[in-house]
Amino acid sequence: MGAVTALRPPGQAFLGNPGLLAAGAAGLVSALLALWAFRGLPLGTGVLWLTAFPIFAAGLAFGAKSAILGGLFATLLVGVAGSGIAALIYLALTGVPAPLLVSAGLRGGRVQPGLPLALLGIWPVAVLVFSALFLAGDGGLEAAMRGAVTVAMQSVGVGASPAMIDQLVRVKAAAIGFWAGLALLVSGLAAAGFLARRNLLVVPKPDWSQVRLPGWYPALPAIAAALFVVMPRGHDAVALSALLLLLVPLFLQGLAGVHQRLRGRPYRVPMLAGCYVLLILFLQVMGPGLVALGLYDQFQRRQAPRNS
Repeated sequence: MGAVTALRPPGQAFLGNPGLLAAGAAGLVSALLALWAFRGLPLGTGVLWLTAFPIFAAGLAFGAKSAILGGLFATLLVGVAGSGIAALIYLALTGVPAPLLVSAGLRGGRVQPGLPLALLGIWPVAVLVFSALFLAGDGGLEAAMRGAVTVAMQSVGVGASPAMIDQLVRVKAAAIGFWAGLALLVSGLAAAGFLARRNLLVVPKPDWSQVRLPGWYPALPAIAAALFVVMPRGHDAVALSALLLLLVPLFLQGLAGVHQRLRGRPYRVPMLAGCYVLLILFLQVMGPGLVALGLYDQFQRRQAPRNS
């Protein structure tokens, strides 16, 4: 039987491997979504955030190798049909993080979401640091962001004072990283739910509300906070963005803690809806509160497994 399998034509061997088929289909769909967005077609911004869904679906149904191959195939297609810059953007937003999250989460025959949650903060910071080093000779990342913010404000006919532009520049990178990480999280959860309803998950469905970050993770935002404090005003945008991005996993862990505490309670759905409304309206207050709750749960580890 092994000799017969080895002598199969390459096309037949590919068609007989569900994991490879899933990787090819996921890569094709993800690349089409990315190209749709990069070419400025209608609803392109929303479509761009969906590019990770097929990669997650392939990985969670057929294993991490399918996600990795799907991401590589999609990157190749985007580079050939688009451009090298488009391929780099795709790699940063989906091509690397989606397979990385799947590979980090599928361990021991089940999903262990602690490390993937940590990577939602670490990966955007890695991209931020790489971008800062890459643009170091062109006035720095802050100068590039200031130019982008100024052009964006002028394109919509909105005047802005230098002080307002400075404030936007300080948080622009963090905002991009936050939305990219949120898109990855939503895509991963949606893919897991989609597959679970069809009994296609390669592992048992995890209890997302009991997620805990690795024990070493809180040290990272502490280091970023120390760097931000020592950076001179006007040159601290990268440090501030890194700090805010590293707080996102703690924020999400706090949000998971809210879901956990409301489980089984009367009026759970209205209470969760009210929590999200308050979060949208009063993010400046609710955000730090959820980060604090995430830290509390991290050290108390209430009713949750310990993640390494």
